Amino acid sequence: MQPLQNVDLETDTRAARFVKDEVVTVRFATAAGAVASREGANSYAVGDALITGSTGDHWSVSRDRFDTKYLPVPPLVHGQDGAYRNRPNAVLAKQIFAAFAVARSVGGDLIRGEAGDWLMQYAPGDYGIVANAKFRKVYKPAPTK
Repeated sequence: MQPLQNVDLETDTRAARFVKDEVVTVRFATAAGAVASREGANSYAVGDALITGSTGDHWSVSRDRFDTKYLPVPPLVHGQDGAYRNRPNAVLAKQIFAAFAVARSVGGDLIRGEAGDWLMQYAPGDYGIVANAKFRKVYKPAPTK
């Protein structure tokens, strides 16, 4: 399978903005490694967030991205292992109706989606994949301006 290349959901008329609402369980990596996610390996460095989602899925987020995207659920203090909720931020998404692959970032891990999964674009060159069942559970259409 040839990975998707030069994807820009900003210019794709079949993509739309959605907002995630999910509480996740986080632990911070004490050594480098990789999380085996449904979509493929997610490499991480010391200090990165190792996340278990509300549907039991696993992935990693670099620490700098995590710090801007997640808030601790009180009484937890930011930086401690525990429950976090994502900040409400609209992201671009498009449902893909055939198996596909995409690099998480330039030179990043190659992740794979199944037919019906959603391709997520968090920023230019920054991608993820969300299974359809999870997408329907935790994403809602973003409010229009």
